[in-house]
Amino acid sequence: MIKLLVIMDPVEKIILKKDSTIALLKAAQKRRWEIYYIQPKDLMIYQQKVQALCRKMTINDDPENWHTFQTPPQLISLAAFDIIFMRKDPPVDNHYLYATYLLEMAQHEGCFVVNDPRSMRDANEKLFATWFPQCCPELLVSANHELLLSFLHKQKKIVVKPLHGMAGQSVFLLTDKDPNVNVTLELLTQQETIQIMAQRYIPQISQGDKRILMIDGKPYPYALARIPAPDDFRGNLAKRAKGIGCELSPRDLYLCEQVGETLKKKGLFFVGLDVIGDYITEINVTSPTGICEIEAAFNINITEEILDRLVEYITPR
Repeated sequence: MIKLLVIMDPVEKIILKKDSTIALLKAAQKRRWEIYYIQPKDLMIYQQKVQALCRKMTINDDPENWHTFQTPPQLISLAAFDIIFMRKDPPVDNHYLYATYLLEMAQHEGCFVVNDPRSMRDANEKLFATWFPQCCPELLVSANHELLLSFLHKQKKIVVKPLHGMAGQSVFLLTDKDPNVNVTLELLTQQETIQIMAQRYIPQISQGDKRILMIDGKPYPYALARIPAPDDFRGNLAKRAKGIGCELSPRDLYLCEQVGETLKKKGLFFVGLDVIGDYITEINVTSPTGICEIEAAFNINITEEILDRLVEYITPR
């Protein structure tokens, strides 16, 4: 029997109906895998091994009581698990970084960790996309107001965002006539002390910010186009965007081909690309979502494919 350990946010924060982690756990339970749960704070080095205070978990069909912990926290070596799934949401703060260090040590003890902890630590979800300039819109990463203003005046309309955010938080749309430009840049760069990203505004956002799921370096053939709410420009479901299922276009497949080999080489097994128009705007490696919405749109089962591929990694050859 396969033993799966999931590292995630507190269960009381989970929005059950759209949580990709729970969808994966349900599929694993259907296969009669044993599921154990921890938060990053439960990790430790004890007796020269990476261990954690783990609770065995059952996923229930009742939305009001969707999980049951079958055991109290018990100290278990991470080497006892066949698969460890790191599904903690950003921000990638010190607490997150410490967890990746411990998981990297667990890898050296023989654990199979998804995604690779070093790569999750290294691949900032905004900056990682810039590794593939042929896939990106015109952009600037800087703390310098003069350069940012020059970029704005050249592009006329830009999107600016912090490098550590998620779910559309603190993302601003600016035009060269906007009276709030200076104060926005002061706020985001904390008075020119922290780099931010500025991207050329892509008008095709009206057709949706497309979430493409990459599984072991290959794209899933269906995606979710997140159409911004009428009074917003952000294609984030957390900001009231509407999700519409879609098939991948030839341009989407080109973008996936450009990044796929690097993702696989870096051990980034499950990744979400954000694509607007012809461009990748972000590469989500920490806890990508979209499984539930895409499955519902097309009556398909993405979780089974993910678990099948994971089994291939842990099966002796």
